[in-house]
Amino acid sequence: MSKTLGWLNIVRLGLVQTALGAIVVLTTSTMNRVMVVELALPAMLPGALVTLHYGLQILRPRFGYGSDQGGRRTPWIIGGMAILAAGAIAAAIATAWMATDTASGIALAVFAFVLIGVGVGACGTSLLALMATHVAPERKSAAAMIMWMMMIAGIIITATSAGHYLDPFSSTRLVAVTASVAGAAFLITLFAIFGIERAETPAHATTTPREKTPFLRALGEVWADPVARGFTVFVFLSMLAYSAQDLILEPFAGAVFGLTPGQSTKLAGIQHSGVFLGMLVAGVLGSGKFIGRARWSLRAWIVGGCLASAVALVALAAGAFMAQTFPLRMAVFALGVGNGIFAVAAIGSMMTLASEGRTKREGTRIGLWGAAQAFAFGLGGFLGTVGVDVSRAILGSPTVAYAIVFFIEGLLFVVAAVLAARLGQPHRGEMPTPVLSASAGSVLQTARG
Repeated sequence: MSKTLGWLNIVRLGLVQTALGAIVVLTTSTMNRVMVVELALPAMLPGALVTLHYGLQILRPRFGYGSDQGGRRTPWIIGGMAILAAGAIAAAIATAWMATDTASGIALAVFAFVLIGVGVGACGTSLLALMATHVAPERKSAAAMIMWMMMIAGIIITATSAGHYLDPFSSTRLVAVTASVAGAAFLITLFAIFGIERAETPAHATTTPREKTPFLRALGEVWADPVARGFTVFVFLSMLAYSAQDLILEPFAGAVFGLTPGQSTKLAGIQHSGVFLGMLVAGVLGSGKFIGRARWSLRAWIVGGCLASAVALVALAAGAFMAQTFPLRMAVFALGVGNGIFAVAAIGSMMTLASEGRTKREGTRIGLWGAAQAFAFGLGGFLGTVGVDVSRAILGSPTVAYAIVFFIEGLLFVVAAVLAARLGQPHRGEMPTPVLSASAGSVLQTARG
């Protein structure tokens, strides 16, 4: 008898997201800080490397197509994680190499971040495709929320533990910690995915193959939908604001507040702890089951999260001028809370809107929004680092440079909030807020970010 994934197996698959987050935080956060602060290299270097990694996400449709044609997602998930792990270790070696041979280190880093981009794309796309195929429709929103929170959990755990073992800092420690995290992530993935496709067959899946519409035609049909198009613009703009602080927060903590590599890595853990809390707030309170009050719409949570993020970023901009007394950790935690509220509401809207429209094109819609998100992440990270470098060169002050960039990011979040508030209704009524069932709620006690 065919069946869909139960909550236990959904959590097992969430462990793959945990593994992804664990590796990615080291490559985009810790190694970025080491290049900028310890090696005194331009911030544009790690910015360009991470942009390369995100640019390769344009291959996500091809990875999904490959797993579709093969009929199984497991080889793509395992293979992608193996490539990602290898890329992370190579990136750590490249960062260490830059201290003695900058050109050779950069060349290896370019190759490493190509591997990272391919690994993330192959593993992440196939994992989402597996979830879309094997999770019952009524559980998809809660399953997406669980998996995202488990990814943040991986980031928190890695940022905190890696920060401890990186001090006192050395290149050897960086390579050893990265190799340990990458190896553990790969083993966790093997455990998480083992037997899933063999044991679970979607009850709602049809045996009739879908009509083979050419890719560009299917994408054009989705883009013609004004709701899908408007949501794509919102995803791009909000994720641009979300990602622009990603590559400059740790260097900011080191250059302006004097934090060590280990301390600034722990700061990333504090931020993602806030993200975790924000997601729980939006997920639990968003159900509106407290004291009989009517639940808020997803748009209200998106707008609130964007505005909260904007306030926290403006506070960081102001705090740069009073480093001796400013509560940096509190402000970073608040930024994480705002980011988490906005992100989980956006994910809920994405899962809800994926099935909207005249034709069923869930994968194409999510692919379009995923591409917008990846492009915004890459561009935002790069523009954030460029903004710091250019402002610093013109004004001669790292404090002023970081403050300007954080302030601009806050303005972007305000614009995203206005755009979200104006998003039209897809059909009749408000977009429903995904309600966590009792089962999902109990599962969330063990998960994520």
